[in-house]
Amino acid sequence: MNRKNEKSKFRIWQAWAAVIAILLVTELIAAGIEHAGLIKGQGQAADTGLTVQAAEETPQAKDTESGQPRADSEDPQRQAAQDPPQAEGGKDAPQTKTDRKDSEEQAARGSTQSTAKNESAQSQGVQESQKSVEEESGSRTSAAASLSHEGYTLNKVVILSRHNIRSPLSGSGSTLQTMTPHEWHAWSSSPSELSLRGGVLETEMGQYFRKWFEAEGFFPENYHPGEEEVRIYANSKQRTMATAKYFTAGLLPTADTWTETQVEYDQMDPVFTPQFVFMNDAYAKAVTDQVLTLYSEKLAGLSDNCDLLARVLDLEDSEAFRSGEVPGFRTDDTALELKADAEPRMTSSLKNACSASDALVLQYYEEPDLDKASFGEGLNHEEWEKISEIKDVYIDTLFTAPLAAPHLANPLLEEIQSELEDPGRRFTFLCGHDSNIASVTAALGVEDYQLPDAIEKRTPIGCKIVFSEWRDMDDSSWMSVDLVYQTDEQLRECPLLDLENPPAVYPLTLEGLERNADGLYGTDAVMERLYDAIGEFDRIMQEYAPDVWQQLELEDEAA
Repeated sequence: MNRKNEKSKFRIWQAWAAVIAILLVTELIAAGIEHAGLIKGQGQAADTGLTVQAAEETPQAKDTESGQPRADSEDPQRQAAQDPPQAEGGKDAPQTKTDRKDSEEQAARGSTQSTAKNESAQSQGVQESQKSVEEESGSRTSAAASLSHEGYTLNKVVILSRHNIRSPLSGSGSTLQTMTPHEWHAWSSSPSELSLRGGVLETEMGQYFRKWFEAEGFFPENYHPGEEEVRIYANSKQRTMATAKYFTAGLLPTADTWTETQVEYDQMDPVFTPQFVFMNDAYAKAVTDQVLTLYSEKLAGLSDNCDLLARVLDLEDSEAFRSGEVPGFRTDDTALELKADAEPRMTSSLKNACSASDALVLQYYEEPDLDKASFGEGLNHEEWEKISEIKDVYIDTLFTAPLAAPHLANPLLEEIQSELEDPGRRFTFLCGHDSNIASVTAALGVEDYQLPDAIEKRTPIGCKIVFSEWRDMDDSSWMSVDLVYQTDEQLRECPLLDLENPPAVYPLTLEGLERNADGLYGTDAVMERLYDAIGEFDRIMQEYAPDVWQQLELEDEAA
């Protein structure tokens, strides 16, 4: 009887041992699959070789936005494209986007099912950790900040705005068109011009600021400004002029307000052109070395982003790929072209990648069907951010280096300073480009930021730097510097903006300056920062081009 009990117990133990063994094998297989998937998905960042080209004075055919020349004037860069997927036996096996998505989803389901127990056990801890990281990094949703400051009276506002949604800079027959076999969105405007959606969105932004100004007692209802109280000044490109007019239509719907331009229509106004006043070998080398130090790692890190971009475009099936004009997107062939009286440029395959990134981001805003917007790739929000990051890093590389930004932003910094100090001016609206936002924030020493609720993390379409000056009960002057922008959802859905549904507000942090308990800077401190940024341009000239600086000083004295 005892032997039977022992035998029965032994069989039970054997059964449990078998179950445990099966579970262990299952977990090991799942871990192997997951590990293989991680290895397969890891991208190797290419070394970035950043050089500077000779500063020869040659005319450029371009319409500047994000530092891009017109796509039809771009030089082809060569690089072997991403290897195609292979079937069993090593033979090439073409896959449709649907096939690829199905296989990826199937692998993901298998991995998810095999590790479900572990994920369930760890889920709460991961969520807590992510929440902590977001709080520490300063991430915040659009509802976390406000333009208003209780207990203070709004006294003056100066806005530097990027234009709203436009069509891509290049049209039919351009390199952009031949980089994909797919048809781009049917744009409602000619190349580079403000789209109908952009006009609607900018009118809504103007209406929001009107409601905010009225709530603050800054403007009365149906305000008709007195002489010189309001200034609307735009670059002379269609997209910037139209943005200014649409904004003003929302802000001052019953007033006859003039939009100021200072050069011939469709030409670049020097105030809004982030260009070098002088250039020589020593300065070009110093800027290039600084850009290399600051951005080479970021540029190399775009390798995976470029692979994703090529996949979305189906680059290998494109006319540009077959002809060899665009054989791929590389991150290790980047070169800077720095010339006097011109904006900084890149001459590399990354320039083509930036052009495609820019067009896809605009298509994301305009096209209601997100699957169609990604040419059937079905990108998630994180992948859209990766597409946009190509353009964001490109802009930062060209316009935000400390040796370049004060030089490129100098005319706009002087314009902002003048408007803030004009005693008769109440409101100023300056309309330019993403390169203006990037160079001005860099010159002012704004700490690095990543905007929430936006695939464009740095200078999103239609964004605005808002300098608002406030007075407290003692009539002391304080200032807030904020970035105001429409979220992805607002850009795509076009909801009415008002005080209950405002655009996103992101307070910008000026490095080294302290805010008071209500989040405001002393106005004197902000103005001193402006003067320092303007003076930095003089210091750069004195060091690298003393003869140019002396000549400008003589011209100023004569004037």
